[in-house]
Amino acid sequence: MIEQLPKDKKIVLFDGVCNLCDNVVNKVIVADRRDQFRFTSLNSEIGQKILQQIGVDRTQTDSIILYIPGEAYYVKSQAALMIAKYLGGWYSLLSIFMILPTKLADSLYDYIAKNRYKWYGKKDTCMIPSPSIRKKFL
Repeated sequence: MIEQLPKDKKIVLFDGVCNLCDNVVNKVIVADRRDQFRFTSLNSEIGQKILQQIGVDRTQTDSIILYIPGEAYYVKSQAALMIAKYLGGWYSLLSIFMILPTKLADSLYDYIAKNRYKWYGKKDTCMIPSPSIRKKFL
């Protein structure tokens, strides 16, 4: 299964029941004019296989992860900033925050992540992609 991942796509693993995460994924899909990204929930079977492959313990993170097969993976603030960088356009301006020490950027990320359900809510199940964007999901 992991061997069948598209080698030419960047894979975004996200919390599938988080409304904030869902909104961010939808914004990335709209902004992804070069069709660079594919998406999967952290809890999905393929998500679990990817986490196992890269050595990330799901019980230790509920963070967004950007996985570039055969190259690298990024978690938390670095994942979000790399996604913005790859999107280009005005999103790439957010990469200026990469000058912040990772520990500081991750502290801000963790604060938002800790409160995301309280501020944005939570769904009982992952979103079902519409037919027009289904190909973007693994």
